[in-house]
Formats: sequence, structure tokens, C-alpha cells
Amino acid sequence: MSSLRFNAVEEAFKKKALVVESPVGLISDYFGQYVFNRTTMSKYLSVDTLKAVQDAVDNGVSLERGIADHVAAGMKKWAMEKGATHYSHWFQPLTEGTAEKHDSFIEYVGMPGGGVMESFSGKLLAQQEPDASSFPNGGIRSTFEARGYTAWDPSSPAFVMDDTLVIPTIFISYTGESLDFKAPLLKSINAIDKAATAVCKYFDTNVKRVTCYLGWEQEFFLVDESLFATRPDLALTGRTLIGHESAKNQQLEDHYFGSVPSRVVSYMRDLEFVAYKYGIPIKTRHNEVAPNQFELAPLYGEANLSNDQNLLVMSLMKKVARRHGFRLLLHEKPFAGVNGSGKHNNWSLGTNTGIGLLTPGKTPLEDLQFITFLVNTLMAVYKHNGLLKASIMTANNSHRLGANEAPPTIVSAFLGSHISSVLDKIENSTSEEVIKMDDKKFLKLGIPHIPEVLLDNTDRNRTSPFAFTGNRFEFRAVGSSANCATSLIVINSIVATQLNEFKKDVDGRIAKGVKKENAIFEVLQEYIKLSKPIRFDGNGYSEEWRQEAVKRGLNSETCVPEIYKEYTKPETIEMFKSVGVLSEKELYARNEVKWDTYIKKIQIEARVLGDLCLNHVIPIVTKYQSLLLDNVVKMQAIFLEEEAVELSSMNKELIKEISQRVCHIKKNVDAMVEARKIANRKEDEYEKAMVYHNQVLPFFDKIRYDVDKLELIVDNQMWTLPKYRELLFIR
Repeated sequence: MSSLRFNAVEEAFKKKALVVESPVGLISDYFGQYVFNRTTMSKYLSVDTLKAVQDAVDNGVSLERGIADHVAAGMKKWAMEKGATHYSHWFQPLTEGTAEKHDSFIEYVGMPGGGVMESFSGKLLAQQEPDASSFPNGGIRSTFEARGYTAWDPSSPAFVMDDTLVIPTIFISYTGESLDFKAPLLKSINAIDKAATAVCKYFDTNVKRVTCYLGWEQEFFLVDESLFATRPDLALTGRTLIGHESAKNQQLEDHYFGSVPSRVVSYMRDLEFVAYKYGIPIKTRHNEVAPNQFELAPLYGEANLSNDQNLLVMSLMKKVARRHGFRLLLHEKPFAGVNGSGKHNNWSLGTNTGIGLLTPGKTPLEDLQFITFLVNTLMAVYKHNGLLKASIMTANNSHRLGANEAPPTIVSAFLGSHISSVLDKIENSTSEEVIKMDDKKFLKLGIPHIPEVLLDNTDRNRTSPFAFTGNRFEFRAVGSSANCATSLIVINSIVATQLNEFKKDVDGRIAKGVKKENAIFEVLQEYIKLSKPIRFDGNGYSEEWRQEAVKRGLNSETCVPEIYKEYTKPETIEMFKSVGVLSEKELYARNEVKWDTYIKKIQIEARVLGDLCLNHVIPIVTKYQSLLLDNVVKMQAIFLEEEAVELSSMNKELIKEISQRVCHIKKNVDAMVEARKIANRKEDEYEKAMVYHNQVLPFFDKIRYDVDKLELIVDNQMWTLPKYRELLFIR
């Protein structure tokens, strides 16, 4: 690092360094203190009001407006005691981020112009009216059709952030279409609850409800704030568009699970302290594979609440990072040549009776139930593997998938040898044979003072996008900046649809006189055979697998705009309609948003890349080239001709190489600009996105290649942009 840049980092850190509030006492003492959870509600709501809210959350009973008034009164009192002066509906527009508008509690007392008082009614709690045309909506709302509504979600508790009472809500248009991620997520949770509960009745009539669970694992990078500020590409796009790889990065595998740097420990401790106050149960923290890459993960929770907590923690991570002199990078691939960042989504189902539906049981009947939900999940993923891929594919995530331990773009399911052998046995056995899942086995290490290791029934496969990991499926392809709801909506919907089909098939056999257990077994045998192409336990990175996947009929498309068409296939539209999650109009609108977002991401990156080349790289490179030219002239003036030729030959070669590479860069930047102009003339969003993908995006690597070569040539003191060796190692 040049002394100039190093000093900038040191000074910035000194200015940013501050004493943060340290936790006092046990985590349980302050956990959730800023959340209007059930414990808090019991202190501020009457018994009847609390029961009504709990019935709404637990049993789907509609809340009367009068109850909302009582809740609002208690919520306002609690929030004001926490220092709140404003309230806000917090929702998840199709930007994949969150949005909020703050209003104060004050209302006039009597006539306007008089005194004011603090007021918060059930009406204000239940709904608000943001501008529906100002958020991405895919044409559902025109500019002159601005009305839209946010509506309170009682299942996700309100919380106080700074001076504001924040209320989680859904966001819908005036005509009722979903304009967010929460509304369809809640519908998908309801759909899988109904479908799974109906199937559970085959095994236990006491099951009244099935809950969908989510456990996310959030990966991220940290960089020094001063270095971040001097990289326009990081500041504007979240990733480095140029930059030669560092001589040392992750190849020694010394960062993964290594000792966490002291500055990062301080950051994580501060972040956890804040997160605990908001009821976010952060459990794990560690170094990830790439330098400056880290991960945190919570205890698993109900999917809707867990998703809200992930969105909140991403916001908190950014704020706390600034306090420690860092900038947080949630881009899926901020640095070329090292691991990108994902957000593994661990998905599972559980009954109100305490049974995990993806957990092997203790009796043959419980094992049959486990196999039922396992196989139906496999069938759902097999039928809709292209749609599942579309749910996680973005311009950002496309750089990560299939490289440096990220799963490939072909969706497959890993089960492990033990579970696979059980399914194979079922496929080739009769219904009279008993299904028996082996208990976990002990591995004896032969070291006297080391206890036996308890082995799971399945190994882990880091190249598998959708892996069974013992009592859940881990969807590893989700991007680090994504809203978890995007993939959860698809998983819940396809599994709910599949469970409905399973029940229909089983009931049809029962109606013909087949014994219930035999009917279930026969249908499972059929499904195991049909879904076999989705099962793959090998190396997902290999070329052999890519070829094999095509033979199996799995979706192997890699073009992001093209993959989005999976959402509007007739079978997809019918599937979403059948479970009441998304309408045809909503699906087409969301695709318009996805294409538009893709276009804008590539467009912004192209403009930033062009600016970096023309205003940073080329001026610095030509300045250095002038120094070399001056050196050659002086050599020829001082030394004899033969000596001058020999001494200046290296500089002449560098001068020539610089000239060639600058010409390549300028030529490719100009061509990229022209390609962008062609793309922008397209009216159709899909066609425009395809031109950006096929004709604009390919210039990125061409331009970068020459820029990165020049970075190795130019004097380090003159190169204005911080290099990978500086960005990737915290000081």
C-alpha cells in the first residue's frame, strides 16, 4: 500500500474509533427489549386483547378493528416509554430491500392551530397509504394511479428503532395485487400449512398446524471505510469492476475459521449486542473462506419472522460497520478470484405436536412420515428446478454461482449415501417391508482421551445447491444481498402443490380399497422413481455433471434474463394459482421488475467501468508512460548509442505494451457505450435485458483484462485506486 493510502486508513480509523456500549449481565436480561413481543404485550394489553392477537397469529383468526385500537394504545405507550416520537410502516417493496415513512404521534387537540397531543389509533396501526407507483410494480400501477396500501402483519412484532415505532406490514396495490415480498410469503406459508397438515393427518390426527422454519446464514465482507471511499466501483456498484488479484488471497486456506481480527471481533460483539436487543438470536460468528469475509447465523425460527429479522440485521450490520471504520459489502461477488458471499437458507417443517417433518422418526410410522415429506420435497424440486433457480438468480449472484465453493447453476438435491440407500430400498421393496432409518452411528477414533464422535445420517456436499443436512434442506444458492422471501415463496409453493397432488393420489388409491399405509407406500415408490434425476451426490462443479444434467432433463440455462421466463411458464402460473400465492398478473409484473432491475444493474456497472477507465486508469497510465518516454530520451542523451539501446530496451517494451493496452481499453469502452445505446432503444424489457446480457456484459471481462495487466506495470505510488492486497486484508 502506498504511504498516502496507508496513512488515510490509519487516520480514518482513529477518527472513527469510539467507545461503544458494552453488554452488562446475561444476554437473556436485555434480549428483545426493543421488541413489542408477547412478553411485553402481556404488560401493556388486556387479557382479552392479548388473547385476540395470539389467536390471530397462531390460528389465523381475523382481528377486529376495535381490538386494533386497544393494541395501538398499548403499543404507543410502550414505544413512547422507549423514547419513540414517530411511527412507521416497514415493508418490503420489489427492490429486495425495505422501505419506511415516518409520521409523528402528534395530532391537533380540537381545531387546527391549537395545541397538540400524542395519538395513535388502530386505523393508523392497521394501514397506511404510500405511493404505489413510485416503487417497482411491473406496470400494475401507473404514475397517475398512486394509491397503494400497507397493512399490519401481527405475526411479526413491532419494534422501536431510534425514535420510531416500526411496524412490519405487507404492501398491496389499490386493486389488491401484491407489490412486495411479505404478502406472497405469508400466502405461501399458509398454503404449505394447509397442504402439510392434511398429509400429516394420515399419521397423526392431533396435528392441527404445520409451521415453516427458516435458518439463514449471512456471509459478508468488511473493508476499511477510507479505502472504500476511494473506489468508485465499490461505492456505486458494491463490487470491484477492476483489480488484479493479490499474490496471496485464500489459497493457503488460512482465513477460514481462523482467529477473528480484533477490530472485527469488536464489530461483531457490538452488532450482536444491538441485534439481541431487537430479538434477533445471533448464535454463530466466524471467519469465512476469503480474506475479510465473515459469517453470522441465528437460531432457526418461524420463516416470516426469521426473514424480517434477516432484513433488519442487514440494516444493523451496515450501521454498526460505520461505527468501527468499516464498510459492509453484501454483494455476492465483490472481489474476483476469491469466494463470493451467499445466504444459505435452511428450510424445514414442524408440527404443532413438536414433530420435525424432515427428521427421521423413532417408529416405522414416523419414518414413513419423514420419507413422505422428504420424497415430496424432492418431487417438487425436480418438477420446478428451473423455477427454483430463477428465484435466486440476479445480476449480482450470477458472478458467484459455480465458482469458489458456491453451488453451480444447475439445481440438484444431495441426500447422502445413507438416505439415498433407503430410498433405493423403498423403490425396490414391497409395502409389507418395514421402513427403518438407522440411528446416528458412533465413529471411534482410537484416541483414548477423545470421546466418540456422533455421525449424522448424511454428509455435507458444498457443491450441492439443495442439500439435505439431517433434519432440513439447505438451499445454498441464495445470494447474500437477497431477500430470503424470494426463494421461500417458491419452495413453499412448489412443495404445497406437490403435497396436494400426493394427497389426491393417495386418496384415490384408498377410495379403490387399498390400505392407507400401502397406498402411501405405492405413491412414494412412484415418486422416488420419477424424481431420481434430481438426486446427485457427486461433484457439482465437474463438466461430466453438466453433461449428465442435460441428459436428465434438468434446467441448465445460465442467462439471467432468460431464466426469469420460468416464472411465466403455463405450468408455473397454474402452480401458483392453485395454492393462491401469486396471480398471473402478479407473476408477469414481477418479471418486468426483474428484467428492469437486471438492466439497471448492468447499465450502472458499464457506466462506472467506462468512467474508471477514461478518468482514472488511462490518465494515470499515460502519465507513467510519459515518464518512461522521458527516461528513454535521457538514456539516449547520456549513454553511447549501443549502451542506450540496451539500457532503455525494457522501457521501450513497456511503452509499447502500455500503448497497445490503452488502445484496447479505449476501443472496448467505446464499443460498450455503443452496445448500451442499442440496448436502450429496445422497448420490450426482456429484449433490452437480453441485449445487455449478450452485447454489453461481455465487454466487462475484455476491458478488465487490460486494466489489470496495466495495474502490474504502473508505479504503485501513482496508481490511485486501492489494490486487492490492500482491500482484502484488515489493518
